[in-house]
Amino acid sequence: MSFDPASLKYDANGLIPCIAQDHATGEVLMMAWMTPEAVARTVATGRVTYWSRSRGTFWVKGETSGHTQRLVELRVDCDRDALLALVEQEGPACHTNRRSCFYTAVRDGGEVVISEPMV
Repeated sequence: MSFDPASLKYDANGLIPCIAQDHATGEVLMMAWMTPEAVARTVATGRVTYWSRSRGTFWVKGETSGHTQRLVELRVDCDRDALLALVEQEGPACHTNRRSCFYTAVRDGGEVVISEPMV
């Protein structure tokens, strides 16, 4: 069965959320948005491509920072309205230079930073 990005369920803005997860460790790295074209580019090139809502353009992860994501496997959830990209991450995934964008935990009613920027 061949994969067609048009078979996915996108929101009213034509976007679908995509979670990036380290394929080897299972660590959740980040969440970003994709359009059908971004999904197609990701599958075709193996370089994870997102849609930047703020810039209104495609964003190939690591194109400017060098912190690339190589696609190992793309998974579709049961409702076909969310994606999981299993990736090989080079360097930090977060624009704050942390390994993961999920570096703040809520513990005992307060926020705790659990990860410092990578040097």
